[in-house]
Amino acid sequence: MRYTALLERSIAALFVGAMLFSCVKPKPELLEQESPVAVPDEEAFDIEVLYSDSGYIRMKLNAPEIIRYASLEDPYTEYPQGLHVMFYNDSGAVTTELSGEYAIQYPNKGITEAQKNVVVINEKGEKLQTEKLIWKEQEKLIFTEEFVRITTENEQLTGYGLQANQTFSWYKIMKPAGIIDLSEDESSN
Repeated sequence: MRYTALLERSIAALFVGAMLFSCVKPKPELLEQESPVAVPDEEAFDIEVLYSDSGYIRMKLNAPEIIRYASLEDPYTEYPQGLHVMFYNDSGAVTTELSGEYAIQYPNKGITEAQKNVVVINEKGEKLQTEKLIWKEQEKLIFTEEFVRITTENEQLTGYGLQANQTFSWYKIMKPAGIIDLSEDESSN
């Protein structure tokens, strides 16, 4: 009997001790640590966004998926499955198209970066191809330091680095590498 009472008291003491240790208040420095994984504030699928100014549509953005991280110190919007953007003039005609397989936008910085098979086509049909392109929205400029290929009606230009306006109506290749005259290639066939 005495052994049973001692065993019951030991089990009760062990149970009370376990409860006390399980209720310990966590250290404040552990609570203040940021989570290593950012949690999105919004996520949407099959999106079409229209931007207008003075009653005119200026831009249309289509994306299969948008993930917005608005509550971070440096908020951003991610387009993990890419995007397709069309810019319009006052007449409503498309002046430029931009597409890429991935993009990230930093609204506080006014910068959007497109990556992976980035293509820009202007209203003259000139086509820019690169792997990374940065668009500075306020300055209405696009640029890259990567390899670029520009195909016009008669020639193909290649090089590294590019500066252009957002409509891609003027551009400058920073380090030209070559020009291929496409009209000569077509006439020899």
